[in-house]
Amino acid sequence: MAAEAAVAPADRRIPVTILTGFLGAGKTTLLNHLLRLPEMAGAAVLINEFGEVAVDHHLVNKVDDTLVVLDSGCICCSVQGDLVRALKDLFMRALRKELPPLSRILIETTGLADPAPVVSTLMDEPFIAERYRCDGVITAVDATHGLGQLGDHREAVRQAAMADRLLLTKCDLAAAGDLEALAQKLGELNPSAEQIRVQGGEVAAATMFGCGLYDVSAKSAEVAAWLGEEKARIQEARAARLNPPLSWRKPGSAPGPAPAAPLARHDENVRSYVFTFSAPLSWFGFSDALGLILQAYGDRILRVKGLMNIAGDPLPRVVQCVQHVAYPPSSLPAWPDEPPYDDRRSRLVFIVRDLPRSELESIFFGIAGIPADPVPA
Repeated sequence: MAAEAAVAPADRRIPVTILTGFLGAGKTTLLNHLLRLPEMAGAAVLINEFGEVAVDHHLVNKVDDTLVVLDSGCICCSVQGDLVRALKDLFMRALRKELPPLSRILIETTGLADPAPVVSTLMDEPFIAERYRCDGVITAVDATHGLGQLGDHREAVRQAAMADRLLLTKCDLAAAGDLEALAQKLGELNPSAEQIRVQGGEVAAATMFGCGLYDVSAKSAEVAAWLGEEKARIQEARAARLNPPLSWRKPGSAPGPAPAAPLARHDENVRSYVFTFSAPLSWFGFSDALGLILQAYGDRILRVKGLMNIAGDPLPRVVQCVQHVAYPPSSLPAWPDEPPYDDRRSRLVFIVRDLPRSELESIFFGIAGIPADPVPA
């Protein structure tokens, strides 16, 4: 009896896996592979993107009500809004039997997300922490560009440092020396995380799940400090909700705390631009223009992604690029029937650093002569 009493009760909270990684690391490819596995039965997927037009969720092979798009900003900036609301809504819908019982949650963050606010929300937001548990941070690192990204972007460093497991993607495209240098750098940033080399986005369910409760003690002192800061922000936000601003309070009552200033989580020089084209495009003219842009500005282009209407092709063509590299195009089986892509206009999203929109326009409109729709005022 004493031995039985000493055994901790089973944790019945819903496990949550955070899939993060810098822009172009191959998170969506990994997710599509996972969705084919039986271990994902009953799972809900939350996808977050950086930029005003979402593309990634159209590339995911999941079409039911358990696919949630968080599209009002980067998840680490809107975590107290979008993420908390989405997790509450999923739990309550499953409780009302509007959804099947939830077996797990998988969150795919934007490539610029800091995982610390997401992990802290799972551990410290009362309603969420009582019903969900962080089952691991899985970070995808591009073997072909990861070393440079770790040197240039603090988000990439945080994603790697907070990981329980590091997935080195695109290993078949990387030189052996570059791969070893990346592995060494990741080992310095996060010696406790297992490194798993991935080709073609194929991973086993055991690679992604079952990390156990997120263990801050196994991470660096910096990770503990980041999570401590996020916990303090959650407590401040909760206090502000319980003690509304003076204008909302009864006469004579003590004022609530002043609202915290928005936290600058991203490089202020990183921008997202959307180009929209109403007319179907010539593939050769468009790809030549895109090639010129990558050649001229690849070191400042973090990510390019879009669905394109190509003349003579009834299907939307998927375009994806990272820095100087344009990946082989593919096609979706049909145009999305939801806005904004239900109008079948081409939309191309650029995420760049220190690159004015006018430089991209000069190639599309000036050199290539490709007509684009005007930018909304």
